[in-house]
Amino acid sequence: MNNIKSIPVRTWYLEMKEPPHTVFPTFSFDTNVVRAYKPTASFYQYLYTQVGKGYSWYNRLIMFETELQNIIHDDRTEIYVLWVGGVPAGFCELDRRNPKETEIVYFGLLPEFRGQGLGKKFLDWTVHQAWEGKPERVWLHTCELDDKAAIPLYLKAGFIQYDERMETQQLIYPMPKV
Repeated sequence: MNNIKSIPVRTWYLEMKEPPHTVFPTFSFDTNVVRAYKPTASFYQYLYTQVGKGYSWYNRLIMFETELQNIIHDDRTEIYVLWVGGVPAGFCELDRRNPKETEIVYFGLLPEFRGQGLGKKFLDWTVHQAWEGKPERVWLHTCELDDKAAIPLYLKAGFIQYDERMETQQLIYPMPKV
């Protein structure tokens, strides 16, 4: 049985209104990024759970499977997996449903791959990919439950904060298992 608790959470909204002026990042020989076309719900939930554990990510875990598949199988949703040595190391999800903007819905690394400099490179790669559709802006949001390195990383990548809100977030205990 899960218990639900609502808490106030500070949430920051960040955007870019022009593509970065940096060179498209390259990875070491054993690291690459591959798009997951219409991934299975179980593979997506694995990535989501591993990246989000410790940060109270659960929204995609409590959806009906058909609802989740409608999102992750939509041609305007792009899911990319960062692979290191043949092992999934992180993922990002881009939402292109609004042709004028691209939202970076989810972004992160599995715990075993944090602190190795991969986050910055993968974020740079993600930002360049987000601009591929030539939107007017690329945006994301993060909150105080996410990694403390998130905001500095996003700002260093060129995002500008355009809003800050206190929002109510529901936390579920114990977290749903995949």
